[in-house]
Amino acid sequence: MDDLVLIGIGTGNPEHLTLQAIREMRACDLILVPLKGEEKAELAALRDTLCETYLTEATAIVHFAMPVRDPAITPYRARVDAWHDAIAARWMAAIAAHPGPTDRVGLLVWGDPSLYDSTMRIAERLARTQTFRLTVVPGITSLQGLTAAHAIPVNEIGAPFTVTTGRKLREDGFPAGVDTVAVMLDGECSFQALAPDGLSIWWGAYVGMPQEITLAGPLAETGPAIVEARAEARAHHGWIMDIYLLRRQPR
Repeated sequence: MDDLVLIGIGTGNPEHLTLQAIREMRACDLILVPLKGEEKAELAALRDTLCETYLTEATAIVHFAMPVRDPAITPYRARVDAWHDAIAARWMAAIAAHPGPTDRVGLLVWGDPSLYDSTMRIAERLARTQTFRLTVVPGITSLQGLTAAHAIPVNEIGAPFTVTTGRKLREDGFPAGVDTVAVMLDGECSFQALAPDGLSIWWGAYVGMPQEITLAGPLAETGPAIVEARAEARAHHGWIMDIYLLRRQPR
C-alpha cells in the first residue's frame, strides 16, 4: 500500500458526496467496507450503493467484519485503544488477502474524518509498521446536517459553542462558558441528566437520510418526546444515529 485515502461521505445522503470524494474513490485500487452486524447492515448497504453509483470496475470492494469493543476492558480509554488495535489488524488482513492491486486503498468515513471519528487514529497504528501517504477528504458532518434540517445557525452572534459527547454531558453537566452545546455519540439521551429550565433542544436522527426525524422545543417539553421517538425509531430500524443541540434561552 502506497496510499491510504480516508473519504468523508456525509451523513447518509448520496448527494453529500463532493466531487473531490468521487474523484478520490475512483482513483483507488481497493475500497474497504466495514460490516457491523445485522443491526447495522443498512450502513454497509449505503456504502455499497455509493460504490455502485460512482465507481468503475477498476476499483475493487472488499468487506471486512468490524471487531466489537470488549466491555470487560477498563478503563474506557484502554477499551477503545484495544478496539482500535483490532480494527487496524482487520484492515491489514483484508488488504493482504486481496489478490488484486492495493497500491491505493480507500475507506469511506461516515460524516467527516475529523469529528468524533477514529479512522485517522487507526491509520496512525498502521504507520508504525507501514510506509504510506495519508490523504483525508472532508465530508459533511452530522452537525451540519442537524443545523440544516432545523434551519438554525450552530452559534449565536460572535459566541463560541462546545461539541461534546453524551458521556461527558452526564459526567460534567452543561459545559461552562458557553450557551450552546452540540452533543454526539449519545445512546442514553443524556440531556435527561440536566435541569431543563431555560434550555431548548434541537434533535435529529438519521439526518440527511430518507428516514430523517427531527424534534425541537423547550427541553422540559420536548425531551420526553425525543426519548419516545428515539426508542421507537431504534426498534423499527435496528440502529440509530442521532445528534442534538442544546442552547440556553436568553435570560
